[in-house]
Amino acid sequence: MPVLVFVVGAASLGSEIAAARLLAPWFGDSTIVWANTIATVLVALSLGYWFGGRLADQRPTLEGLGRLVLAAAGLLALVPFVARPFLKVSVDALDSVEAGAFVGSLIGVLFLIAAPVFVMGCVAPYAIRLSVTAVDESGRIAGRLYAISTLGSLAGTFLSALLLIPFLGTRRTFLVFALGLAIVGVVALRARIATLAPAGIALLLLLPVGTIKAASDGRVLWEAETEYQYARVVEDPTGERTLELNEGEAIHSLYRPGRWLTDNYWDEPLVLPFAARPEPPRSMAILGNAAGTVARAYGHFFPRTRVDAVEIDGELTDVGRRLFDLHGPNLHTHAADARPWLRATDRRFDVIYVDAYRQPYIPFYLATKEFFELARDRLEPGGIVLINVGHPEDSDDLEQVLSATMGAVFRHVVRDPSEDTNTQLVASDVPLTGATLRRALPDLPPDLRPLAAAAAERLAPRLRGGRVYTDDVAPVEWLVDASLVQVAAEGHR
Repeated sequence: MPVLVFVVGAASLGSEIAAARLLAPWFGDSTIVWANTIATVLVALSLGYWFGGRLADQRPTLEGLGRLVLAAAGLLALVPFVARPFLKVSVDALDSVEAGAFVGSLIGVLFLIAAPVFVMGCVAPYAIRLSVTAVDESGRIAGRLYAISTLGSLAGTFLSALLLIPFLGTRRTFLVFALGLAIVGVVALRARIATLAPAGIALLLLLPVGTIKAASDGRVLWEAETEYQYARVVEDPTGERTLELNEGEAIHSLYRPGRWLTDNYWDEPLVLPFAARPEPPRSMAILGNAAGTVARAYGHFFPRTRVDAVEIDGELTDVGRRLFDLHGPNLHTHAADARPWLRATDRRFDVIYVDAYRQPYIPFYLATKEFFELARDRLEPGGIVLINVGHPEDSDDLEQVLSATMGAVFRHVVRDPSEDTNTQLVASDVPLTGATLRRALPDLPPDLRPLAAAAAERLAPRLRGGRVYTDDVAPVEWLVDASLVQVAAEGHR
């Protein structure tokens, strides 16, 4: 019995970690997604405890417990196989109304893992009922079995996060836990025919995984579940390559063979620093480098600029070098989280560029007054902070908040609405003007002059409104989801 409850405990929490990982390619891995996952697991376990106790009083047999565990194994083994078609339908439906990650992740988790977790929740009270033979030992036995189950949950959490997911992947993580359940279930059931269950799950482990998400237009050159996220590189028939993270709806890096301009927001950091002063920046920190679209362009157009490219996921930097031509004469790459790296460095920069989205959210700790104070302290005199603000079309809420927060730290904040869903915010303690940018035009590389002239025309004062975010209160995810729902509601009026 102790081994059985240990394995069930490990499978219940291990599958929770794997479920959040399973949802990440479709909905991201924000705290809201995690909250939905944890809440669903807790509700399913609670219902399982209640139902399992009633069931155990009605039919307290070891064979009945074995059937429960085998049922949980079968349901858990199905999760990764039904995930892809269900989540694709779910995401397509939600994309049409832009309902945000909250509803989508909740529905996904409910559909995918509630059933097996519910059945696993039935096991603990059933096991206690079978183990108690006298009233005076019930407390001791219940305490021991719950302690063993909790230790199993701890083991399952670390096993999935540190070993199974990194080395076997999400699908096989589910199957490993399902196999463990099937083995202990067969032992409890003591029926020869039941051995087919673990044998079948073991065969599923041998199936090739293939791509996690099919590319809509092009072929997948590379995909991986890195330590931080799901990532893939897709190449279209023209040879253009894109890096997609998690949900796959947004492009985080773009590579066009033999070209350095993208005709998208990645081009703006090449010219916006000239709104502060007319000479090229001597140094630049990119926080959220991904596969290096901006860093690569700087190496081409401004080879004397030192670029420190910071990316928390080192695998993206590696794939940038291999598939996105990431290089430069003064390029220095760092595998680190942006804010701790910025705090630890003793360097000063002319430009700090922030593009650290896990679509559609920016990490809250890169959107606070304290972060911008740190960034200001790492600037050279006359330096700028430039941040890419991704937002739903026709929604200004996030931009207003970031503008207000930056305005609480810097004397000057201006906006460049370069795309319908991307605005570049520029902050500095020196004036930022289109006139200064226009004065730099003759000295810019010819390919950048039209881009700079257009940016100079767009530069405008920051939007007013919005609250100042701090490290203590920065509800970025709620703000973005509320904006998505608001835009969806307005679009259906």
